[in-house]
Amino acid sequence: MEEILSQNEIDALLSAISSGEMNAEELKKEEQEKRIRTYDFKRALRFSKDQIRSISRIHENYARLLTTFFSTQFRSFVNISVTSVDQIPFEEFIRSVPKLTVLNIYSVEPLDGRLIMEINPNIAYAILDRILGGKGNSTYKNEGLTEIEKILLRQIFEKTTDSLTEAWSSVAEINPSLESFEENPQFLQMISPNETVVVVSLTTVIGEASGMINICIPYILLEPIIPKLSAHYWMQSSNKERDYESYHKLIKHVQQAEIDVKSILGETTISIQEFLKLDKQDIIALDQPIDHPLALVINDEPKFSVQPGKYKNKMSVQVLEEIKGGNEDNE
Repeated sequence: MEEILSQNEIDALLSAISSGEMNAEELKKEEQEKRIRTYDFKRALRFSKDQIRSISRIHENYARLLTTFFSTQFRSFVNISVTSVDQIPFEEFIRSVPKLTVLNIYSVEPLDGRLIMEINPNIAYAILDRILGGKGNSTYKNEGLTEIEKILLRQIFEKTTDSLTEAWSSVAEINPSLESFEENPQFLQMISPNETVVVVSLTTVIGEASGMINICIPYILLEPIIPKLSAHYWMQSSNKERDYESYHKLIKHVQQAEIDVKSILGETTISIQEFLKLDKQDIIALDQPIDHPLALVINDEPKFSVQPGKYKNKMSVQVLEEIKGGNEDNE
């Protein structure tokens, strides 16, 4: 595969030739000479850069879904993001895994092969601490997990299969299932040691604990769907015609959605002592000037400036202008 230079590299090359630092004739001679490139057959690159980018895109979506799922389950700060996506021999992945760790092995029907999720012990113990009512502290133990801890972790990671299904739905309809739970990577004899695998590394923060979640995907599992990992397939998928029936159904449901609308006449603050001394016909002064517009609040968000009045003998408000800012500035 020919190397494609960036614009900065092209500019630097032209500048060096024009200044005399490099000789164009010498470059031509080097180009004509035979070049020998070292190739390691043990590290065969079976995925193109385009396909690696597609796998990275899928798992960025998976990281977001996993962040939402863990945040809901643990009621704690969770942040998961893709750090790297590499293709390496399976043997190299096994060597990089700690001797005592958490290994989830998933079957991914209808695809052949199995997927491995390796969870760093720091993250595993933080999850356990949070499940059992703690603050999410990581208390790493060298002696490994108890049977109860294994069951708790297995139950949590069985629930993450829905997020994996959704993340891969743009490429393939899969039905992942947690097959087994291991602690020692030496027991994993799934494929040949020299078989190429894609390793997706996710940086994970749960509460005050941080660590890595590594997802190992064998080539044999991805082989049937490799054509769908190309940019051409993604562009075709994004250019699909709109499903007008679903579109109109969505509009209808949105139009029927109920929202809470209220206008605040004013607010004030009084002490408990003043509250207890309130009597009939007492007047409470509000902090809303009578000549200033009121705020129309929709689902607890101020959206419009309004003025109060009557319409058909009913208390009403007239919209003056839209209140811009708030969440819209962050979008």
